[in-house]
Amino acid sequence: MSYGEAFVAALPAPELRFTYGIEFDLAAIGNQWHSWLPSRESFGATIAPARTFALAHQIEQLRDRGLIKGGSLENALVCDQTGWLNPPLRFSNEPVRHKLLDLVGDLSLLGTLPQAHFLAFKASHALHTQLAHRLAHAIA
Repeated sequence: MSYGEAFVAALPAPELRFTYGIEFDLAAIGNQWHSWLPSRESFGATIAPARTFALAHQIEQLRDRGLIKGGSLENALVCDQTGWLNPPLRFSNEPVRHKLLDLVGDLSLLGTLPQAHFLAFKASHALHTQLAHRLAHAIA
């Protein structure tokens, strides 16, 4: 599935693997990648702690749209042109780990994850769920 530069794919693989990349025009985030093999690293230790993040200039717009109702500087990272407003990060690449967390969550709608290498770059919940729907139809 793709939209502009963004994409998400499931490739044949010998074991379940997730690789995610993001790119933001903010020095604090920049270009980040993370690859996770569930057979080698604990989800609870390496992926689950990654908090969601927001760009400071989008906060009011998100609130006006009725989103981020439970969001606070205690449970989400906020970034602006000068850096993180609420450091420290739990991981040096915490934002991309959170995006990987989103992908795992969206794909969990399948019930069982197929053995594949899930690869994503600048994707979104919409692209994640499109892939999940396509996989569900292929599995059925």
